[in-house]
Amino acid sequence: MHNSVIQISKSALKNNIDFIKSLIDTSVTLSSVIKGNAYGHSILEMVPLLQEFNVNHFSVYSSFEAKQVFKVAKKDFTILIMGDISSSDEDWIIDNSIEFFVFNINRLKKMLSKAKEKKKVLNIHIEIETGMNRTGFNQKDWIQVIQLVNDHKDFIKVKGLCTHFAGAESLNNYVRVKKQQIVFNKAIKFFKTQEIEPQQIHCSCSAAVLAFPTKNYDMVRVGILQYGLWPSRESYIAYISKFKINTNPLKPVLSWKSYIMDIKQVPKGDFIGYGNSYLAENETKVASIPIGYGYGYSRGLSNLGRVIIDNNRYSVISTINMNMFLADITSNDSIAINDEVILIGSSTDLDISLSSFCNMTDQLNYEVLSRIDKDIPRNIIK
Repeated sequence: MHNSVIQISKSALKNNIDFIKSLIDTSVTLSSVIKGNAYGHSILEMVPLLQEFNVNHFSVYSSFEAKQVFKVAKKDFTILIMGDISSSDEDWIIDNSIEFFVFNINRLKKMLSKAKEKKKVLNIHIEIETGMNRTGFNQKDWIQVIQLVNDHKDFIKVKGLCTHFAGAESLNNYVRVKKQQIVFNKAIKFFKTQEIEPQQIHCSCSAAVLAFPTKNYDMVRVGILQYGLWPSRESYIAYISKFKINTNPLKPVLSWKSYIMDIKQVPKGDFIGYGNSYLAENETKVASIPIGYGYGYSRGLSNLGRVIIDNNRYSVISTINMNMFLADITSNDSIAINDEVILIGSSTDLDISLSSFCNMTDQLNYEVLSRIDKDIPRNIIK
Protein backbone atom coordinates (compact mmCIF):
# COMPACT_ATOMS: atom_id res chain seq x y z
CA MET A 1 0.00 0.00 0.00
CA HIS A 2 1.31 3.44 -0.94
CA ASN A 3 1.53 6.25 1.62
CA SER A 4 -0.98 8.37 -0.32
CA VAL A 5 -3.59 8.07 -3.04
CA ILE A 6 -4.74 10.23 -5.93
CA GLN A 7 -8.48 10.14 -6.57
CA ILE A 8 -9.83 10.86 -10.05
CA SER A 9 -13.44 12.02 -10.18
CA LYS A 10 -15.32 10.58 -13.14
CA SER A 11 -18.27 12.95 -12.72
CA ALA A 12 -15.97 15.99 -12.58
CA LEU A 13 -14.25 14.91 -15.78
CA LYS A 14 -17.59 14.48 -17.56
CA ASN A 15 -18.65 17.93 -16.38
CA ASN A 16 -15.48 19.47 -17.80
CA ILE A 17 -15.69 17.65 -21.12
CA ASP A 18 -19.31 18.79 -21.51
CA PHE A 19 -18.21 22.35 -20.74
CA ILE A 20 -15.41 22.25 -23.33
CA LYS A 21 -17.76 20.84 -25.96
CA SER A 22 -20.17 23.70 -25.25
CA LEU A 23 -17.40 26.12 -26.27
CA ILE A 24 -16.76 24.59 -29.70
CA ASP A 25 -18.88 23.69 -32.72
CA THR A 26 -19.90 20.06 -33.13
CA SER A 27 -17.78 19.91 -36.29
CA VAL A 28 -14.60 20.73 -34.33
CA THR A 29 -12.55 17.77 -33.10
CA LEU A 30 -11.61 17.83 -29.43
CA SER A 31 -8.08 16.52 -28.99
CA SER A 32 -7.38 15.69 -25.37
CA VAL A 33 -3.87 16.79 -24.39
CA ILE A 34 -2.52 14.15 -22.01
CA LYS A 35 1.18 14.96 -22.00
CA GLY A 36 3.04 14.94 -18.68
CA ASN A 37 1.25 11.76 -17.56
CA ALA A 38 -2.08 13.46 -18.33
CA TYR A 39 -1.02 16.46 -16.25
CA GLY A 40 -0.33 14.15 -13.32
CA HIS A 41 -3.69 12.37 -13.56
CA SER A 42 -2.23 9.23 -15.27
CA ILE A 43 -2.46 8.47 -18.97
CA LEU A 44 -3.39 4.86 -18.21
CA GLU A 45 -6.43 5.93 -16.16
CA MET A 46 -7.52 8.97 -18.15
CA VAL A 47 -7.65 7.52 -21.66
CA PRO A 48 -10.36 4.90 -20.94
CA LEU A 49 -12.37 7.50 -19.00
CA LEU A 50 -12.14 10.04 -21.80
CA GLN A 51 -13.22 7.44 -24.33
CA GLU A 52 -16.34 6.82 -22.24
CA PHE A 53 -17.19 10.46 -22.92
CA ASN A 54 -16.59 10.08 -26.67
CA VAL A 55 -13.16 11.69 -26.69
CA ASN A 56 -11.02 9.60 -29.03
CA HIS A 57 -8.29 11.97 -30.18
CA PHE A 58 -5.22 12.22 -27.94
CA SER A 59 -2.31 14.64 -28.18
CA VAL A 60 0.91 13.65 -26.41
CA TYR A 61 4.38 15.13 -26.27
CA SER A 62 6.50 12.07 -26.96
CA SER A 63 6.54 8.66 -28.60
CA PHE A 64 6.94 7.19 -25.11
CA GLU A 65 3.59 8.69 -24.11
CA ALA A 66 2.06 7.61 -27.43
CA LYS A 67 2.87 4.00 -26.58
CA GLN A 68 1.14 4.38 -23.22
CA VAL A 69 -2.02 5.64 -24.92
CA PHE A 70 -1.84 2.86 -27.52
CA LYS A 71 -1.70 0.29 -24.72
CA VAL A 72 -5.04 1.29 -23.16
CA ALA A 73 -7.08 2.96 -25.93
CA LYS A 74 -9.84 0.93 -27.55
CA LYS A 75 -11.65 0.87 -30.90
CA ASP A 76 -11.26 3.93 -33.12
CA PHE A 77 -8.78 6.45 -31.75
CA THR A 78 -6.11 8.84 -32.96
CA ILE A 79 -2.77 9.61 -31.35
CA LEU A 80 -0.89 12.78 -32.23
CA ILE A 81 2.73 13.27 -31.13
CA MET A 82 3.49 16.99 -30.79
CA GLY A 83 7.14 16.74 -29.78
CA ASP A 84 9.82 14.14 -29.17
CA ILE A 85 10.14 10.96 -31.22
CA SER A 86 12.69 8.42 -30.06
CA SER A 87 14.66 6.85 -32.90
CA SER A 88 13.75 3.42 -31.51
CA ASP A 89 10.04 4.25 -31.92
CA GLU A 90 10.11 5.47 -35.53
CA ASP A 91 9.20 2.10 -37.05
CA TRP A 92 6.40 1.62 -34.53
CA ILE A 93 4.96 5.04 -35.35
CA ILE A 94 4.86 4.31 -39.07
CA ASP A 95 3.55 0.76 -38.66
CA ASN A 96 0.69 1.93 -36.42
CA SER A 97 -0.27 5.06 -38.38
CA ILE A 98 0.52 7.35 -35.47
CA GLU A 99 0.20 11.00 -36.40
CA PHE A 100 3.02 13.41 -35.55
CA PHE A 101 4.20 16.99 -35.91
CA VAL A 102 6.94 17.75 -38.40
CA PHE A 103 8.79 20.97 -37.67
CA ASN A 104 12.13 20.53 -39.39
CA ILE A 105 13.32 19.06 -42.68
CA ASN A 106 15.51 16.42 -41.02
CA ARG A 107 12.57 14.78 -39.26
CA LEU A 108 10.46 14.82 -42.39
CA LYS A 109 13.20 13.33 -44.59
CA LYS A 110 14.16 10.68 -42.06
CA MET A 111 10.60 9.48 -41.51
CA LEU A 112 9.90 9.65 -45.25
CA SER A 113 12.87 7.41 -45.97
CA LYS A 114 11.62 4.81 -43.51
CA ALA A 115 8.06 5.02 -44.87
CA LYS A 116 9.30 4.40 -48.42
CA GLU A 117 11.27 1.36 -47.28
CA LYS A 118 8.17 -0.02 -45.61
CA LYS A 119 5.84 1.11 -48.39
CA LYS A 120 3.74 2.81 -45.72
CA VAL A 121 2.16 6.26 -45.46
CA LEU A 122 3.23 8.98 -43.00
CA ASN A 123 0.49 10.87 -41.19
CA ILE A 124 1.98 14.30 -40.59
CA HIS A 125 0.92 17.62 -39.13
CA ILE A 126 3.02 20.46 -40.53
CA GLU A 127 3.85 22.88 -37.72
CA ILE A 128 4.29 26.51 -38.74
CA GLU A 129 6.56 28.90 -36.87
CA THR A 130 4.38 31.96 -36.30
CA GLY A 131 6.25 33.82 -33.59
CA MET A 132 6.70 31.60 -30.57
CA ASN A 133 10.19 30.74 -31.81
CA ARG A 134 10.23 27.26 -30.42
CA THR A 135 9.51 24.64 -33.09
CA GLY A 136 7.94 24.98 -36.52
CA PHE A 137 8.85 25.77 -40.12
CA ASN A 138 9.91 29.35 -40.83
CA GLN A 139 8.52 30.97 -43.96
CA LYS A 140 11.80 30.44 -45.81
CA ASP A 141 11.33 26.67 -45.39
CA TRP A 142 7.76 26.47 -46.69
CA ILE A 143 8.65 25.83 -50.33
CA GLN A 144 11.03 23.00 -49.46
CA VAL A 145 8.38 21.34 -47.28
CA ILE A 146 5.76 21.70 -49.99
CA GLN A 147 8.09 20.22 -52.62
CA LEU A 148 8.89 17.23 -50.43
CA VAL A 149 5.23 16.58 -49.75
CA ASN A 150 4.10 17.04 -53.34
CA ASP A 151 6.94 14.88 -54.67
CA HIS A 152 6.00 12.01 -52.36
CA LYS A 153 2.22 12.07 -52.23
CA ASP A 154 2.09 8.28 -52.19
CA PHE A 155 3.93 8.23 -48.87
CA ILE A 156 2.75 11.40 -47.11
CA LYS A 157 -0.70 12.28 -45.91
CA VAL A 158 -1.00 15.84 -44.57
CA LYS A 159 -3.36 15.30 -41.67
CA GLY A 160 -2.88 18.78 -40.28
CA LEU A 161 -1.43 22.26 -40.53
CA CYS A 162 -0.87 23.79 -37.13
CA THR A 163 0.85 26.26 -34.84
CA HIS A 164 0.90 27.13 -31.14
CA PHE A 165 0.19 30.51 -29.57
CA ALA A 166 2.73 32.11 -27.24
CA GLY A 167 0.59 32.78 -24.20
CA ALA A 168 -3.10 33.12 -25.07
CA GLU A 169 -3.92 33.01 -21.35
CA SER A 170 -2.79 36.59 -20.76
CA LEU A 171 -3.73 39.96 -22.23
CA ASN A 172 -0.05 40.86 -21.99
CA ASN A 173 0.48 38.62 -25.01
CA TYR A 174 -2.53 39.82 -27.02
CA VAL A 175 -0.59 41.75 -29.65
CA ARG A 176 1.94 38.95 -30.06
CA VAL A 177 -0.78 36.32 -30.50
CA LYS A 178 -2.67 38.47 -33.01
CA LYS A 179 0.53 38.74 -35.06
CA GLN A 180 0.84 34.95 -34.90
CA GLN A 181 -2.68 34.60 -36.23
CA ILE A 182 -1.79 36.80 -39.22
CA VAL A 183 1.25 34.64 -40.04
CA PHE A 184 -0.75 31.44 -39.62
CA ASN A 185 -3.52 32.68 -41.94
CA LYS A 186 -0.86 33.52 -44.49
CA ALA A 187 0.55 30.00 -44.21
CA ILE A 188 -2.87 28.39 -44.60
CA LYS A 189 -3.54 30.33 -47.80
CA PHE A 190 -0.07 29.70 -49.21
CA PHE A 191 -0.07 25.95 -48.60
CA LYS A 192 -3.50 25.63 -50.19
CA THR A 193 -2.34 27.47 -53.30
CA GLN A 194 0.43 24.87 -53.53
CA GLU A 195 -2.07 22.00 -53.51
CA ILE A 196 -1.49 21.13 -49.85
CA GLU A 197 -4.95 20.53 -48.39
CA PRO A 198 -4.61 19.55 -44.72
CA GLN A 199 -7.45 17.50 -43.28
CA GLN A 200 -7.34 19.54 -40.08
CA ILE A 201 -6.17 23.05 -39.27
CA HIS A 202 -5.51 23.67 -35.59
CA CYS A 203 -3.82 26.14 -33.28
CA SER A 204 -5.93 26.49 -30.12
CA CYS A 205 -5.00 25.27 -26.66
CA SER A 206 -7.32 25.70 -23.65
CA ALA A 207 -6.51 29.39 -23.30
CA ALA A 208 -7.04 30.11 -27.00
CA VAL A 209 -10.39 28.30 -27.04
CA LEU A 210 -11.51 30.78 -24.40
CA ALA A 211 -9.79 33.91 -25.73
CA PHE A 212 -10.07 33.41 -29.50
CA PRO A 213 -13.13 31.22 -30.17
CA THR A 214 -13.22 32.18 -33.87
CA LYS A 215 -9.82 30.50 -34.34
CA ASN A 216 -10.88 26.96 -33.45
CA TYR A 217 -10.69 25.84 -37.11
CA ASP A 218 -11.12 22.04 -37.38
CA MET A 219 -9.58 20.89 -34.10
CA VAL A 220 -8.61 22.20 -30.65
CA ARG A 221 -5.91 20.75 -28.41
CA VAL A 222 -7.30 21.09 -24.88
CA GLY A 223 -5.36 20.16 -21.76
CA ILE A 224 -5.80 22.04 -18.50
CA LEU A 225 -9.55 22.76 -18.85
CA GLN A 226 -10.47 19.08 -18.95
CA TYR A 227 -8.82 18.58 -15.58
CA GLY A 228 -11.03 21.28 -14.06
CA LEU A 229 -8.48 24.08 -13.96
CA TRP A 230 -8.13 27.40 -15.77
CA PRO A 231 -5.09 28.37 -17.85
CA SER A 232 -4.74 31.43 -15.61
CA ARG A 233 -6.72 33.41 -13.06
CA GLU A 234 -7.06 36.08 -15.71
CA SER A 235 -8.80 33.68 -18.10
CA TYR A 236 -11.21 32.59 -15.36
CA ILE A 237 -12.15 36.17 -14.47
CA ALA A 238 -12.56 37.05 -18.15
CA TYR A 239 -14.92 34.10 -18.66
CA ILE A 240 -17.20 34.67 -15.66
CA SER A 241 -17.31 38.41 -16.44
CA LYS A 242 -18.19 37.81 -20.08
CA PHE A 243 -21.05 35.44 -19.25
CA LYS A 244 -22.07 37.20 -16.01
CA ILE A 245 -21.89 34.09 -13.82
CA ASN A 246 -20.62 33.77 -10.26
CA THR A 247 -19.93 30.04 -10.06
CA ASN A 248 -17.05 28.09 -11.53
CA PRO A 249 -18.32 25.89 -14.40
CA LEU A 250 -15.33 23.57 -14.01
CA LYS A 251 -14.82 20.89 -11.39
CA PRO A 252 -11.38 19.66 -10.24
CA VAL A 253 -10.82 16.06 -11.28
CA LEU A 254 -7.95 15.29 -8.92
CA SER A 255 -7.77 15.03 -5.15
CA TRP A 256 -4.79 13.83 -3.10
CA LYS A 257 -4.97 12.16 0.31
CA SER A 258 -2.57 10.66 2.82
CA TYR A 259 -2.72 9.77 6.52
CA ILE A 260 -1.13 10.55 9.89
CA MET A 261 1.87 8.33 10.49
CA ASP A 262 2.80 9.58 13.97
CA ILE A 263 1.85 12.14 16.62
CA LYS A 264 4.15 13.61 19.24
CA GLN A 265 4.27 16.41 21.80
CA VAL A 266 7.02 19.03 21.45
CA PRO A 267 7.96 21.17 24.50
CA LYS A 268 7.72 24.94 24.40
CA GLY A 269 10.97 26.52 23.18
CA ASP A 270 12.17 23.60 21.03
CA PHE A 271 12.80 23.82 17.30
CA ILE A 272 10.80 21.43 15.15
CA GLY A 273 12.23 19.59 12.14
CA TYR A 274 15.40 20.43 10.22
CA GLY A 275 17.20 23.66 11.05
CA ASN A 276 15.58 26.43 12.99
CA SER A 277 12.81 27.63 10.68
CA TYR A 278 10.07 26.75 13.17
CA LEU A 279 10.16 27.34 16.93
CA ALA A 280 7.49 25.88 19.21
CA GLU A 281 6.43 29.02 21.06
CA ASN A 282 4.02 26.89 23.08
CA GLU A 283 3.74 23.20 23.78
CA THR A 284 2.85 21.80 20.35
CA LYS A 285 1.26 18.60 19.14
CA VAL A 286 2.78 17.57 15.80
CA ALA A 287 1.44 15.13 13.22
CA SER A 288 3.83 13.41 10.79
CA ILE A 289 2.46 12.83 7.28
CA PRO A 290 4.51 10.46 5.05
CA ILE A 291 4.59 12.66 1.95
CA GLY A 292 7.32 15.11 0.93
CA TYR A 293 8.96 16.80 -2.01
CA GLY A 294 10.09 13.40 -3.31
CA TYR A 295 6.43 12.74 -4.15
CA GLY A 296 5.67 16.19 -5.53
CA TYR A 297 4.58 17.96 -2.35
CA SER A 298 6.61 21.11 -2.87
CA ARG A 299 9.32 22.16 -0.44
CA GLY A 300 8.02 25.68 -1.06
CA LEU A 301 5.05 24.81 1.18
CA SER A 302 7.33 24.68 4.24
CA ASN A 303 5.72 26.77 7.00
CA LEU A 304 3.06 27.87 4.47
CA GLY A 305 0.98 24.87 3.45
CA ARG A 306 -2.37 23.75 4.82
CA VAL A 307 -4.01 20.33 5.16
CA ILE A 308 -7.47 19.18 6.17
CA ILE A 309 -7.83 16.67 9.00
CA ASP A 310 -11.12 15.83 10.71
CA ASN A 311 -12.89 18.58 8.74
CA ASN A 312 -10.53 21.26 10.10
CA ARG A 313 -7.66 23.07 8.45
CA TYR A 314 -4.14 22.80 9.95
CA SER A 315 -0.82 24.44 9.19
CA VAL A 316 2.20 22.73 7.70
CA ILE A 317 5.14 23.58 9.95
CA SER A 318 8.91 23.33 9.61
CA THR A 319 10.80 22.31 6.48
CA ILE A 320 9.20 19.75 4.20
CA ASN A 321 11.43 16.67 3.89
CA MET A 322 11.90 14.33 0.95
CA ASN A 323 9.45 11.78 2.40
CA MET A 324 7.61 13.57 5.19
CA PHE A 325 6.11 16.81 6.41
CA LEU A 326 4.69 17.95 9.75
CA ALA A 327 1.45 19.66 10.73
CA ASP A 328 0.49 21.49 13.91
CA ILE A 329 -2.61 19.74 15.33
CA THR A 330 -2.39 21.19 18.84
CA SER A 331 -5.96 22.50 18.78
CA ASN A 332 -7.62 19.10 18.29
CA ASP A 333 -7.39 16.34 20.91
CA SER A 334 -9.46 13.88 18.90
CA ILE A 335 -7.01 13.46 16.00
CA ALA A 336 -5.34 10.03 15.97
CA ILE A 337 -2.70 8.08 14.07
CA ASN A 338 -4.04 6.78 10.72
CA ASP A 339 -6.56 9.60 10.38
CA GLU A 340 -7.02 10.81 6.80
CA VAL A 341 -5.12 13.91 5.66
CA ILE A 342 -6.40 15.83 2.64
CA LEU A 343 -3.56 17.48 0.74
CA ILE A 344 -5.68 18.57 -2.24
CA GLY A 345 -9.45 18.26 -2.23
CA SER A 346 -12.52 18.78 -0.08
CA SER A 347 -13.97 17.65 3.23
CA THR A 348 -17.54 18.27 4.35
CA ASP A 349 -17.07 22.01 4.79
CA LEU A 350 -13.55 22.87 3.65
CA ASP A 351 -11.50 22.80 0.49
CA ILE A 352 -7.81 22.94 -0.40
CA SER A 353 -7.62 23.74 -4.08
CA LEU A 354 -4.69 23.22 -6.38
CA SER A 355 -4.73 26.99 -6.84
CA SER A 356 -3.83 27.42 -3.17
CA PHE A 357 -0.69 25.38 -3.82
CA CYS A 358 0.17 27.61 -6.72
CA ASN A 359 -0.47 30.83 -4.83
CA MET A 360 1.77 29.81 -1.94
CA THR A 361 4.65 28.40 -3.98
CA ASP A 362 4.54 30.57 -7.10
CA GLN A 363 4.17 27.46 -9.26
CA LEU A 364 1.86 26.99 -12.24
CA ASN A 365 -1.01 24.56 -11.77
CA TYR A 366 0.48 22.62 -14.72
CA GLU A 367 3.78 22.42 -12.84
CA VAL A 368 2.31 21.19 -9.56
CA LEU A 369 0.23 18.49 -11.26
CA SER A 370 2.99 17.15 -13.48
CA ARG A 371 5.37 16.80 -10.53
CA ILE A 372 3.12 14.45 -8.54
CA ASP A 373 4.84 11.09 -8.26
CA LYS A 374 3.73 8.70 -11.01
CA ASP A 375 3.92 5.75 -8.59
CA ILE A 376 1.13 7.07 -6.36
CA PRO A 377 -1.99 5.00 -7.13
CA ARG A 378 -4.72 6.73 -9.11
CA ASN A 379 -8.17 5.53 -8.06
CA ILE A 380 -11.33 6.31 -10.02
CA ILE A 381 -14.25 7.60 -7.94
CA LYS A 382 -17.72 8.71 -8.97
